[in-house]
Amino acid sequence: MNWKTSDGGWNPYLAGALLGVLAVVSVLATTRILGKTSYLGTSTTFVRAAGLLERTASPDQVAANEYYTKEKVKVDWQFMLVCGVFLGAMISSLTDRSFKFEAVPPAWAERFGPSAVKRAGGAIVGGIIAMVGARMADGCPSGHGLSGMMQMSVSAFVALAMFFGFGVLVAHFVYRRRQQ
Repeated sequence: MNWKTSDGGWNPYLAGALLGVLAVVSVLATTRILGKTSYLGTSTTFVRAAGLLERTASPDQVAANEYYTKEKVKVDWQFMLVCGVFLGAMISSLTDRSFKFEAVPPAWAERFGPSAVKRAGGAIVGGIIAMVGARMADGCPSGHGLSGMMQMSVSAFVALAMFFGFGVLVAHFVYRRRQQ
């Protein structure tokens, strides 16, 4: 199997297999080191990062907030994983020379126009909706999918099918071609 695609990017099958290995290793390592199972996921990390930032401005507020005390505001292995995802993506895009600053991606510009402000607004609203959903579900779809499928959970297969299905449906409506 070739580890690069024709355009120089990573082979998605290899990347998926490596992610699966990482998920298994994370369970084994956290079970042995922490004494409890901690699955691969990232949405809780963003809550912890918000708590860390808020704690610098108002430590009493964070200490009194039940949500933050339940989540234990800290830098842990999952926090470092998020940093590693960012750094790994940056290194990968720099090494294959695909890195570029892009205020408005071409697909967005074709559908909604070149406004960076409109794109930022859409990204912020989408991010808020995604984060509220992830917190309501006690985790993000990718974390539930990876961890649940690793455990052969029927609900994870159903949930992942729903995530992808609705993602395709929403993308179809958002990016569909306008009739001339």
